[in-house]
Amino acid sequence: MTAPRFQFSISATDGAARTGVIAMQRGEIRTPAFMPVGTAATVKAMRPAEVRATGADIILGNTYHLMLRPSAERMDRLGGLHKFMGWDRPMLTDSGGYQVMSLAALTKQSEEGVAFKSHLDGSRHMLTPERSMEIQRLLGSDIVMAFDECPPNGVDRDRAEASMLRSMRWAQRSRDGFDVGGEHAARAALFGIQQGSLDERLRAHSAAALVDIGFDGYAIGGLAVGEGQEAMFGVLDYAPGQLPADKPRYLMGVGKPDDLVGAVARGVDMFDCVLPTRSGRNGQAFTWDGPVNIRNAKHAEDQRPLDDSCDCPVCATWSRAYLHHLVRSGEMLGAMLMTQHNLHFYQALMAGMRSAIAEGRFAGFQGQFTARYLSNPSSSRT
Repeated sequence: MTAPRFQFSISATDGAARTGVIAMQRGEIRTPAFMPVGTAATVKAMRPAEVRATGADIILGNTYHLMLRPSAERMDRLGGLHKFMGWDRPMLTDSGGYQVMSLAALTKQSEEGVAFKSHLDGSRHMLTPERSMEIQRLLGSDIVMAFDECPPNGVDRDRAEASMLRSMRWAQRSRDGFDVGGEHAARAALFGIQQGSLDERLRAHSAAALVDIGFDGYAIGGLAVGEGQEAMFGVLDYAPGQLPADKPRYLMGVGKPDDLVGAVARGVDMFDCVLPTRSGRNGQAFTWDGPVNIRNAKHAEDQRPLDDSCDCPVCATWSRAYLHHLVRSGEMLGAMLMTQHNLHFYQALMAGMRSAIAEGRFAGFQGQFTARYLSNPSSSRT
C-alpha cells in the first residue's frame, strides 16, 4: 500500500489539546510534534541517527541558509537535502522570510519580494514567493512553507494590516508556485502562515484568506518575536480556533518547555525552535525540575545526572561534574552531550503530552509539569 501524500488524523482530544498522526511518504509524524532545527543541513552537534533516537519524527531545514551555502541548485545536483545529510524521514523547510528580515543586510521589500545582501559574503539576492517554492522543491522538502512577510514586534495596526495583506497575496503566489512543481508537488505538502500581529481581527482575516486559498496545514506566524509569553498565549487563546480543526496547526519558532505545554493546551500540534540545541551548546540543560546552568561552580563535584527522571544516554552515563568539566573546558563533547540530553528531554515532553491527551488527563499533566518546572525549589533551576 502506497503511503499517502499527506494525511492528518486526530486520535484523541482533551479540551483544546489534540493528539494524532500526520502520515507522509517518508514516514509518520506523531503530534503534538517538536521539530529539531537543522539550519545548515545539520542539527548542530548531532548525527541524524542520534536525532532520530531522541524520538524526533521530523526535522526542520532552512531555506535562507541553504540557498546561500551550498545553494539550492547544488543541493539538487547532489540528490536533495535528505540524501545530502543522511536523514530519511520527513523534513519541513521554512520559507526564508523570517531569516531575510532578521539576518540579511540592506533588505528592500516590495510587492515582488525581498532584495537583500547575504550576511555571509555581501552577494545580492532576490527572494520571492516563486523563488522560495523553487528552492524548497530543489531541496526536496516534504512540508513546504509559504513565503510570508515577518514584521517586527510592536508595529502599529496599520503596519500589521498592510504586512498581513501582503503575506496573503504572497500565500496565493506560493500556492501557485508550489502547484507547478510536478513530481515534488505530488508527494509534498504546503502550509500557509497566519499573520496579524497581536490583533484578533487581523488574524481572523488572515485565517479566512488562507482557508480560501487552501493548504495542507496552517502555521501561526508572527509570534516568538519578543512579545512575551503572556501576549503569545493571549493570541493562542483564539488563533488556533480560527484555523481548520481538521488540519495541523504549527506554532513557528516556539519555544521554552512551558511555552510548548501552554500552546498544546490551546490546540497547537507542531513546533520548532533552536532553543534545545543552542542552549545545550551554551551550557544550559532542560530538566523536569527546570533549567540547569551546568557552568555553575556548584556542579563541579556533583555526581548526579542532569535529571534523575531522564532515561537518555547522557543521564544514564555521565555526571553533572563531568559535563561541567567539559563545558568549562570548551570541549566539543560537552556541547554534543548537552544537546543530546536537551533533545531527548523535549521529545520526552512531547511523548508525555501525547499520552496524557490520549488518556484524558492533560489538565493534570499540565498542572503537575508547570508546578514542578517553574516552582520546584531545588538547586537544579540554576
